[in-house]
Amino acid sequence: MFALEELAIGRVVGTSMVIGQLGRRDAPYIYFDVRSEEKYSSTLDKHFHHTVLRIGYSYDGPTEIGGIVLLPEYRLVPERLGQFLSYVRFLFIAMHRDKFREEVLAELLPPLESDGTSHLWEALGRHFTGLSYMEADKLSKKNKEFIKGLFPEGDVYASVFKPEAQRVIGEVGPQTKGVEKLLTRIGFRYCERVDPFDGGPHFLAKTDEITLVQDSMHARLVAVLDEEPTGHRAVLATQTKEPPFWRSILVPFEARGEAGGEHQVALTRSAAAALEAKVGDQVMILPIHPHKPTKRRSLV
Repeated sequence: MFALEELAIGRVVGTSMVIGQLGRRDAPYIYFDVRSEEKYSSTLDKHFHHTVLRIGYSYDGPTEIGGIVLLPEYRLVPERLGQFLSYVRFLFIAMHRDKFREEVLAELLPPLESDGTSHLWEALGRHFTGLSYMEADKLSKKNKEFIKGLFPEGDVYASVFKPEAQRVIGEVGPQTKGVEKLLTRIGFRYCERVDPFDGGPHFLAKTDEITLVQDSMHARLVAVLDEEPTGHRAVLATQTKEPPFWRSILVPFEARGEAGGEHQVALTRSAAAALEAKVGDQVMILPIHPHKPTKRRSLV
């Protein structure tokens, strides 16, 4: 888990998370496969298209990203902190590639009612468990046995659901439309699977084909600057054996070419201090995009 801190006031304002492997013997990765089925009767000259759900389990599943939480007052600031919370996970995966799986999964929220009601859960899950959506979601964090024990194993025809329940299957909710755009841009695709509770879509990517993983690299800090560079921004990080173990910032940097096959970068004194890095130290870097100068808070 990564914690985003506003250094000036010592306040944690956001978090994000990466889970090395989703699915193990005591807690499988559970999903609904979504497929289409067509039926036709020549006697009636009737043709129907059905969405069919079938529950699936994996005990050796993918890496999962998730857990992005950002306080509301920090969501629209120029620093694009939501992007920072998302990108830092891919830099970490790239720098510790052997600890992660061959695929990365992201579960997106579907449309929910303002009170948190899931129409898919009301149409399906509640009938098989007797639990509300919130009760089932809370219980599943600790124990998923009730899903395997009580959910139907065969095909479930969504055609028998109310229209509002059918519409949310695989649909991205308004609160995660931005996340969907980011994921598809860096290599994720909807994999015709959804969350068994609320129908939220699952997006999957080959780990080594994710552009942010490919762009991550080691570099050498070769200079500290008194003025902020006007070039690209990057997520930069250093790592230690003691808490907090990982320090990361999103700041402009200056590329200084390569030496001995190693990338070289320059940072401002404040950025180097935030990373607790000095000239000559190795840092980890994920370049982002051209930087437009803005007045920014001091965040790490």
